[in-house]
Amino acid sequence: MTRPLRQLGFLTIGLFDPADPRPGHESVLRIIELGEQLGFDSAWVRSRHLQAGISSPLTVLAAASQRTSRIRLGTAVIPLGLENPFRLAEDLATVDVLSGGRLEAGVSVGVPMNYEHLKRGLYPDTHDVEDFTYERIARLLRAVRGEPVSDFEGTVGIETFHRGIQPHVPDLAARIWHGVGSVGSATWAGTQGLNLLASSVVRAEDESPDVGFDFDAIQRRQIDAFRAHHPRGERARVSIGPVIIPTDSATPAQIERYEAYVASRSARVGVPQGPGRLLFAQDLLGTSEQLAERLAGLASFRAVDELVVALPFTFEHEDYVQILEDLAMKLAPLLGWTPGLTPPAAPGR
Repeated sequence: MTRPLRQLGFLTIGLFDPADPRPGHESVLRIIELGEQLGFDSAWVRSRHLQAGISSPLTVLAAASQRTSRIRLGTAVIPLGLENPFRLAEDLATVDVLSGGRLEAGVSVGVPMNYEHLKRGLYPDTHDVEDFTYERIARLLRAVRGEPVSDFEGTVGIETFHRGIQPHVPDLAARIWHGVGSVGSATWAGTQGLNLLASSVVRAEDESPDVGFDFDAIQRRQIDAFRAHHPRGERARVSIGPVIIPTDSATPAQIERYEAYVASRSARVGVPQGPGRLLFAQDLLGTSEQLAERLAGLASFRAVDELVVALPFTFEHEDYVQILEDLAMKLAPLLGWTPGLTPPAAPGR
């Protein structure tokens, strides 16, 4: 049985021209503004380092917070291997305060991509001893929850110091999400009481003798393992993030480009990629009626009531406008969604 869709969001990478980066960043802010106008519940940005994509998602979301009033603002995801949990906790809390409590902070762990090439620029003196395990998330959680990061509290001259991170937002820890790719990481996230970001990429963990590697089945196992170990059980928050491209109001030229984009990525579906043995979900393209039927057939979609649609990386601003409008006005209502009326369930309820 499919759960009615309660939360609808979208995710963008925010590409820009390195020679003129402002228009790309401005496009992201305009897209987030449009998302709020269309009733989307959340807008998420990726983290892209040493690429022509958003390298400082919290800075972008701080700007977006001043141009919106309702839509929730998320990171999907911040790789903690490139961050100091102490400083990141300060930035997360600050953006949450600026947004009026609308931040949804998605993070991940692991050795950073291309670490061998950037480690000396990132950690000149400690690159061989940095801890990229779950402990890095645990450090962030402790800091966000207000546990001491200093053994001093008091006044020095006219300056007052606290033991814990400032500003302190008591409920921010309940809005931290873990981006996972394996049953093991999903299980760990559940034991920690985190929220689960299930993306369009998983690790190839199980192979069926009949169909090979089944992305949907693997992702559903991750969701089930997460909830089996989460204090809130079936009420634990999970979102999935497939690439979905509705064509209801697209022009023939747009549809042709969209079809070419999906075709160029289809060969990797069902085939583990790279040393991490990553599996990619099939991009979903079609009319809203066709897409609703395909989503209903996914075991992972039937297990959730939150959807964060990943926008294709390389499209134009006008394409994103068309896709968002069709998502909000055509597809999501077929899935039971009501625009911008239902807030996320509070932890513990």
